[in-house]
Amino acid sequence: MLPSQSLLPAVVFALAALQALASDTFMAAVYEHAVILPGPSDQPAPPSDALALMNRNMDVLEGAIQEAARQGAHIIVTPEDGIYGWRFTRESIYPYLEDIPDPVVNWIPCTDPSRFGPAPVQERLSCMARNNSIYVVANIGDKKPCDSSDPSCPRDGRYQYNTDVVFDTRGKLVARYHKYNLFRGETQFNYPKEPEAVTFETPFGKFGIFTCFDILFYEPAVVLVSKMQVDTVLFPTAWMNVLPFLTAVQFHSAWAMGMRVNLLSANTHNTSMAMTGDGLFTPEGPAAYHYDSVTEEGRLLLAELGTHPRLSPTYPPAINWSSYATSIKTFPGENDTFSGAVRRDIFTFGELRHKDGNYTVCQGDLCCHLVYQMSNKRKDEVYVLGAFDGLHGSLIKYHWQICSLLKCPSTNLSTCGQPVETAQTKFEMFSLSGTFGTSYVFPEVLYSGVQLAPGEFEVLPDGRLKSKHGTSKPLVTATLFGRLYEKDPPHPLRISP
Repeated sequence: MLPSQSLLPAVVFALAALQALASDTFMAAVYEHAVILPGPSDQPAPPSDALALMNRNMDVLEGAIQEAARQGAHIIVTPEDGIYGWRFTRESIYPYLEDIPDPVVNWIPCTDPSRFGPAPVQERLSCMARNNSIYVVANIGDKKPCDSSDPSCPRDGRYQYNTDVVFDTRGKLVARYHKYNLFRGETQFNYPKEPEAVTFETPFGKFGIFTCFDILFYEPAVVLVSKMQVDTVLFPTAWMNVLPFLTAVQFHSAWAMGMRVNLLSANTHNTSMAMTGDGLFTPEGPAAYHYDSVTEEGRLLLAELGTHPRLSPTYPPAINWSSYATSIKTFPGENDTFSGAVRRDIFTFGELRHKDGNYTVCQGDLCCHLVYQMSNKRKDEVYVLGAFDGLHGSLIKYHWQICSLLKCPSTNLSTCGQPVETAQTKFEMFSLSGTFGTSYVFPEVLYSGVQLAPGEFEVLPDGRLKSKHGTSKPLVTATLFGRLYEKDPPHPLRISP
């Protein structure tokens, strides 16, 4: 006898839970979505028009969710701004917002949609999760009324939050996160009064969640991993790539390796704004990733990940990031240095003038050390060793320490630090290290064509980023990104309008 239709979701969930509990791995998915955008307007759209646009985007997301579930995924992450886009003022985004309750209310919008007032977006997302027996992670907007008794209440009488939601396989709301580190253009949203460290348990590990710009700050990103001990971080993002360092796949992979945690990164896709690049990243490197700056198509990625990476026999050891570099006196070799700008950051560079060598470049409290051997020293390509120790950013500033082996766009040294995607030089070997003043350092190697190098480099316990063999593709950068969170100035915009 077949189970009744009403019992099917519970039966499927129970079977999926038992299967996940019996395994050391789970299937994860992320979807890079080419968001359908509203027309630019300072005026609020009619609610029916706002919902119609969101349904068009959810139609696309639902197709990706169905396909991910068909391929056995337990969870799927969709991008920041993936349901309504980003062309908004504070007033014009209002018709796109819903009241999102605290998950403690034990709510399944799919079966009880009107419990907290109109919530068609939450209802549909909940039904996508329930009907496909998969955890669904999405980014939407939350609205909360306030009044004059609250001294920080905005003049329009409401708080508006950039919000992530998670629905489990029954369609139950199990997590809600309000983005804490808003980027400078997100004036349509408020900052939550306190940072939120949102976690939830699943049959396949402990998860945390935050959004886009949050990844660069101590709260909530480091708190979730170092204090809350999550296994996997869910990361909806709308990441604008900035070469030569802050491309999405490059930094997100580096962060997962440096923090020694799984990161499920789902990006929006918009080539005119340089938005692309998502992936399923692990402590050992990328399990799957995608970067496409040419077409306008979305992309679904799936990979099998460890449920509890810290228990894996391949889990990377803890790194003393300054051990090797601080044990070295200045390398022999040429010490001529020059200054160059990476966007607004002034680096100290030293040109690699020979096919092989040992170099040291210092700035502030940071000295970067490099041992290298090129496969062939080309006359038409220039590489430098760069060091940066200071505040990055224009309005919102945060403290970096960066050591990088970096290709210049041309043989003119004044171009060093400008964006570069392609190279022709391969390296027989390289070993990069620095005298970092932080334990939070993120390593990554980027090849020509904005391609990662999984399995082709390692980080030794003494802090050296080292090639395992020769590089299989021409090298653009090999970089160690250090973050001195304690030197960050106060965020200038974390106030309510």
